[in-house]
Amino acid sequence: MEKWFLKNKKGDAEGLIKACGISPSLAQILINRGVRDVEAARQFLGGEERLHAPALLLDGEKAADILRGKIAEKKKIRIIGDYDCDGICAAFILKKCLTEMGAETDVKLPHRILDRYGLNIHMVEEALEDGVDTILTCDNGIAAAEEIRFAKERGMTVIVTDHHEVPFTEEDGERRELLPPADAVVDVKRVEDRYPFQGICGAVTAWKLCQLLLGEEHPLIGELVVYAALATVCDVMDLVDENRVILKQGLKRINRRPPVGLKALMGAFELHNKKISTYHLGFLIGPCLNATGRLDMKDERQALVYAHKLKELNEQRKEMTRLGTEQAIRELKAASPSGVLDKVLVWYLPDCHESVAGIIAGRVRESCHRPTIIFTRAKEGVKGSGRSMECYDMFTELSACKDLFTRFGGHKMAAGISMDSEEKIEELRRRLNDQCTLTEEDFAEKVLIDLALPLSHTSLALAKELEKLEPCGVANPRPLFAEKNLVLINGQILGQKGNAAKYTVKSRDGLLHQVMLFGDLQPFHDFLDRKFGTGSSRRVYTHTCAFPMHMVYQLQVNQFQMRESLQIVMKYFC
Repeated sequence: MEKWFLKNKKGDAEGLIKACGISPSLAQILINRGVRDVEAARQFLGGEERLHAPALLLDGEKAADILRGKIAEKKKIRIIGDYDCDGICAAFILKKCLTEMGAETDVKLPHRILDRYGLNIHMVEEALEDGVDTILTCDNGIAAAEEIRFAKERGMTVIVTDHHEVPFTEEDGERRELLPPADAVVDVKRVEDRYPFQGICGAVTAWKLCQLLLGEEHPLIGELVVYAALATVCDVMDLVDENRVILKQGLKRINRRPPVGLKALMGAFELHNKKISTYHLGFLIGPCLNATGRLDMKDERQALVYAHKLKELNEQRKEMTRLGTEQAIRELKAASPSGVLDKVLVWYLPDCHESVAGIIAGRVRESCHRPTIIFTRAKEGVKGSGRSMECYDMFTELSACKDLFTRFGGHKMAAGISMDSEEKIEELRRRLNDQCTLTEEDFAEKVLIDLALPLSHTSLALAKELEKLEPCGVANPRPLFAEKNLVLINGQILGQKGNAAKYTVKSRDGLLHQVMLFGDLQPFHDFLDRKFGTGSSRRVYTHTCAFPMHMVYQLQVNQFQMRESLQIVMKYFC
């Protein structure tokens, strides 16, 4: 069940309206999001917000100096990334940069099944056999102390670039960081790091290191921002501060002249004539890379063939995700005959493919509104992927149970875990729930409404003005509006799959409005039958009704045959 909250933060709305030439609605939305002074508003709406200086990264210059020396000495450098979109993009960024500098370098990514997340002993041994002098990690390494110590004992140089939380021990109520014994550790999550923004992903960390190596104005830095932007979206980072700047710059380049590999994926999804947005990166292009993608494509014909294969593979993953999510929810509910779920959901799907365990965890969390960890059978024991909620610091909570793990890493909202036996899953479930302090209040989905806005006050002009808030995503969502005491008159199901519907509603002033609903219609049908009697969900499509309801909605610009129109999209209802 959702709980609706109306934002109403205080600020100088009149000042923003006059100085920025914006509507009262947009001014209040900016204030609600913490953009309260005129200069910040101007930068947010149209200016190019400044990026933070890469030199502010702790150990950034140190890492750059080591790499320059290794390149001058013709030492072999191996980049070790991760197998998700962030890790792939980070490795690609570093490879392009080091190659530009004349380095002898290659890339290795861990195998999803055969290897554990990030750097492992086998990969270090392989690097030694291949004559590698320096290992450069990206999107991993901060939790690989054992593996890095192994490499250092054998005379290797190791540089870590990562963005995950630093492992720690707690003594007398104080945390002590457990940094890996690398030659340089670049991670904004380090306690001593004074970088102004901690929310960057692994690929952006790598991109910042490249700025130190090549200079911020080097043409390649501009080209590589595309991959920093893609990773920022796919790793579900907050779209605030410089993440928003990076994404704006990346989208601008993608829409103007996309790289060959991304252009091929755009073609596979028939996106050539569409403006690429955050949605396309996060839900179409990025997942294809997660399905085991690559970026180093130069031949357009080869890239297009490969892109179609990736699309097919991703469609298979989507079906695996759907089936796995349904199975997990079904089994979790069956295991709780009282109907009361655990505060923290920990479940074992032994036959689930490792590549979709994290996605399934996220879907279960969304459905059940609880932190969720999904385990699956692995080569050596079990592997788990966790997805959390804002009110639950998953990394900290799991750190209290790390004696159960053979491998562990992550951050507040997500984590990866390895254990040597499935018997430990139940112990982890028990301990996490015993120490959990979440209340029932925390489990209710919070719907944060930007404005109470009557439908009669909406317009195409307002919908177009709201596009100034783009790119939208985590921490900068599309605005939500609400109106009470509407009357649902009738509806029409649209599309071959029946996953969209158009409804006529009457507002309090007696005016009629067309409202769209996209996705699974069943929750809305259940609401109608529950509130107005069995059969009401059928009746609304065949008869004129008068069902009173409240609605939370978004405004969008609908483009059809070169014409623009206002589209009101229902998101929540009661």
